Amino acid sequence: MKFQGIYPPAVTPYAPDGSIDKKAYAEVLESLIEAKVHGVVVGGSTGEYYAQTAQERFDLAAHAKDVLKGRIPLIIGTGATRTEDSIEYAKAAKSIGADAILVSSPPYAIPTERENAVHALAIDRAANLPIMLYNYPARMGVSMGEEYFSRVGKSKNVVAIKEASGDMARVHMLAREFPHIGLSCGWDDQALEFFAWGAQSWVCAGANFLPKEHIALYEACVVEKNFDKGRKIMSAMLPFMNLLDGGKFVQSIKFGCELSGLKVGNVRAPLRPLTSEEKRALQTVVTNLKRTIAQIILGANHA
Repeated sequence: MKFQGIYPPAVTPYAPDGSIDKKAYAEVLESLIEAKVHGVVVGGSTGEYYAQTAQERFDLAAHAKDVLKGRIPLIIGTGATRTEDSIEYAKAAKSIGADAILVSSPPYAIPTERENAVHALAIDRAANLPIMLYNYPARMGVSMGEEYFSRVGKSKNVVAIKEASGDMARVHMLAREFPHIGLSCGWDDQALEFFAWGAQSWVCAGANFLPKEHIALYEACVVEKNFDKGRKIMSAMLPFMNLLDGGKFVQSIKFGCELSGLKVGNVRAPLRPLTSEEKRALQTVVTNLKRTIAQIILGANHA
């Protein structure tokens, strides 16, 4: 599998009683298919995997497979602190016919690079599926370094990495030293730079409710190779990305889905919903973003 395009990590809708709303989840997935995203990630942090039981995660993955019916690729997150748990999520992904898995560092454990590599390769052996690595040191406590990549990168299954450190020097290192591992943008306000350095995909939570705008940036930079247009789109998106950096990321994504007519409910504890003031601020930013990018696209089409 080659990762190319926009891959939203799908939000998980909850009913008023806190249970997972599978009907609403199907509607989220159908909306992404209709928007022509290039694949979907289930069991990511935007999907609140950390607040779900193992059985809920197994059920969500299987339900997503049933809904998607092979229309777009399905990538299953295997994130867990225990290697044994990550292996079970990987095996479950294999059993339902997922197209790939997302492999991160185990949070809280603080493994060495060698230990982290052994962790990843154990998951790889369990599933034998294409792998997108996920480097997110701010959440996991450790960063995937050159020793890690020299070990894990030897597997034919390791085809991409979602790089979410925010450190452009790492993007340069990956592009130059490990070109066989496809770059995927995991730090939204650096998307333009990722594409300039050869990234072919973007795992972006905002595409849950702004898929057209995220696809527009991808197409401008990667398909059309029109970075003048890409800079204009990126500039229009930056206020939204800056707002997301305010600390209520998943809450903002879920409220954005509500603005788009998707009934996804609140976040699970320990998180809390946005305040009325925060909702108004997000709505204003989103309205301006959509209007500005629509004008950019219209202008480019008539140029």
